[in-house]
Amino acid sequence: MHPEPRLSLEAALPPGRMITSAEGDGDVQPLWLSDRPATAGLWAQIHAEHTRSGLWPLLLDSLDPSDDEFRPWGSGEIFPEQMSAPASHDPAGLLEQWWATYTAVDEGDDMLSAEKRLAVTAPFGKDWPGIAPARSAAADPDELAAEYAQVFLTGRPQSRLGLVAAASGSEALAVAGWCGPLSHDNDTAKFSAVVRDWERRFGVRVVAVGFSTLHLSVAAPPMNEKDALLVAAEHFAVCPDNVWQGSRPYMLTAYAEQITGAHSWDFWWD
Repeated sequence: MHPEPRLSLEAALPPGRMITSAEGDGDVQPLWLSDRPATAGLWAQIHAEHTRSGLWPLLLDSLDPSDDEFRPWGSGEIFPEQMSAPASHDPAGLLEQWWATYTAVDEGDDMLSAEKRLAVTAPFGKDWPGIAPARSAAADPDELAAEYAQVFLTGRPQSRLGLVAAASGSEALAVAGWCGPLSHDNDTAKFSAVVRDWERRFGVRVVAVGFSTLHLSVAAPPMNEKDALLVAAEHFAVCPDNVWQGSRPYMLTAYAEQITGAHSWDFWWD
């Protein structure tokens, strides 16, 4: 994103600066970052202007709020040059591939027996169940996103505003060069492809991003056990740490209960 964002917005921006990618010769600036914490009102105003401005707003969290570098954003630890195009990936194929990887039984695994590992993803075990069906949103996805921005900032008031020249929130993740899921796959465009499909199927909007976290609003979450299990399987494929380290007990069924009817999805990659 080379042009100064304030030239394309009606909203008055706080002080901020363009961030240069740490990779390359210094001419790639994919992100504008505010110098001070964001407000939900400004996020919502810029979000409402997105169709005209072409700028997607992100609430950006840091690895350590007390660190003046505000990593990874302020430190330039973003690498758009390494990302492929989200449109070049098939989300259903990615999910099935990742599922196979994370459900594979490693006989040398001293943490979980084969039986316990398969129990984590019961009732599916190693069998990929396929993607969940699309749902009709009961609420306006963009209005819900603005509401979630307020909720997010209540818990993380140190978050700053980021602006990315992108057609959608899912695309903004790759355009910005975010590397949050690096420990699982180093091409964020693959995750963008899946999130883009969630935008279509569940009215998802990308609201906030941290060093290795992703926070989405969801206008059409699963509302019954069957659909919730299918969505949970997709989440496990995208971010197994949500189940391995997040739900208690560490089982897909428990995680499915957590996301049933939930209007926000949070992901964390270890």
